[in-house]
Amino acid sequence: MKNGILALVLGTMAFAALADDSSAADLVKRGEYLARAGDCVACHTGKGGQPFAGGLPMATPIGTIYSTNITPDKTNGIGNYSYDDFQKAVRHGVAKNGETLYPAMPYPSYAVVSDDDMKALYAYFMHGVAPVAQANKKSDIPWPLSMRWPLAIWRGIFAPEVKAFQPAAQEDPVLARGRYLVEGLGHCGACHTPRSLTMQEKALNNSDGNDYLSGSNAPIDGWTASNLRGDNRDGLGRWSESDLRQFLRDGRNDHTAVFGGMTDVVVHSLQHLNDDDITAIARYLKSLGAKDPGQAAFSVDDAVAKALWKGDDSQTGASLYVDSCAACHKTDGSGYQRFFPALRGNPVVLAEDPTSLIHIVLTGGTVPGVQNAPSPITMPAFGWRLNDQQVADVVNFIRTSWGNRAGKAVTAKQVAELRKDETVQHNIGSASIAELPGGE
Repeated sequence: MKNGILALVLGTMAFAALADDSSAADLVKRGEYLARAGDCVACHTGKGGQPFAGGLPMATPIGTIYSTNITPDKTNGIGNYSYDDFQKAVRHGVAKNGETLYPAMPYPSYAVVSDDDMKALYAYFMHGVAPVAQANKKSDIPWPLSMRWPLAIWRGIFAPEVKAFQPAAQEDPVLARGRYLVEGLGHCGACHTPRSLTMQEKALNNSDGNDYLSGSNAPIDGWTASNLRGDNRDGLGRWSESDLRQFLRDGRNDHTAVFGGMTDVVVHSLQHLNDDDITAIARYLKSLGAKDPGQAAFSVDDAVAKALWKGDDSQTGASLYVDSCAACHKTDGSGYQRFFPALRGNPVVLAEDPTSLIHIVLTGGTVPGVQNAPSPITMPAFGWRLNDQQVADVVNFIRTSWGNRAGKAVTAKQVAELRKDETVQHNIGSASIAELPGGE
């Protein structure tokens, strides 16, 4: 009898331990999913480095900041962080030693992350990530901007504590989930919301005004982040929810293709999210009103297409377009659906700031292969053989053809300035700028 009771007790204890192990494993797995939703790996992994070991340089207006090691290494990483240390760093930008983190870490967004999700993230980084003994690189920021104590004042004024997310009364659950992901872990506003002179985002959510997600007002690493609101010309007003789901999942749709920093977001994060979360994000973004409700809807004008069809390439930039671009994007600018993006009506082409379009012409780019669209699509760089004026001419041709009515004309000086960006120089190609006619 005693042996039977002992066996029963031991069996119950073993089952409880097994249940605890299973629960812990589930928590780590959930934390991994949430870390993907937050795209932590994109910033905290240096080029060719080990995941989460830091070292990625980030150009900012005050200098170059290097991302830190967030593996559970006890010397170089966060292995000695308690849960409270962890959540303070992520939510409020305060490191274990009390220093304020540079706001390249988007802690105003992460402040809305729920306690349950924060605990899952902590479990993942402590038990699901391999420790890496890689020392952190010192940021290259000149004195006095390198001093950390003024950041605490900045944080108190411009990054006030934001409470954990709460759905609004009677808010649609799908919209609430999308809002939580966009405002929180997705930290979409960190790139897609304009910033003030003091570098804080002009709005942290839609309740703060329609600056939220209306597009960046300054290039980041030579790219401008697109308007994600419902504007007809340069936003998502002409996209369906299905168009947006496809772009988020695959990095391409009938309107455009992914480029710049958004490429990493699709590769490391969005393609791994489940269908419900992709739908929630798309539906929430489609619920946002326009920044400029007065924007005229795009309409096709086929005058340029007819002229090119007849062999008339006399318009400035037309012959360059025919020679370098038409094979993939067609003479009518319609491209090939989900393969070579359309240029007519493309929100990136129609954006007021032409930086991204100039950058693409100079350096080319690759739409990555992902789970649902495994074939990568590459556009070659043209900066090595087109001088500054030629790039300006072809960009202006694209921005004013087929019904496109973009902003001010691009100048050769603008192209020359962008060429100076280190990322652009690295990706242009083999020929030096000085070898190009008019390219100095």
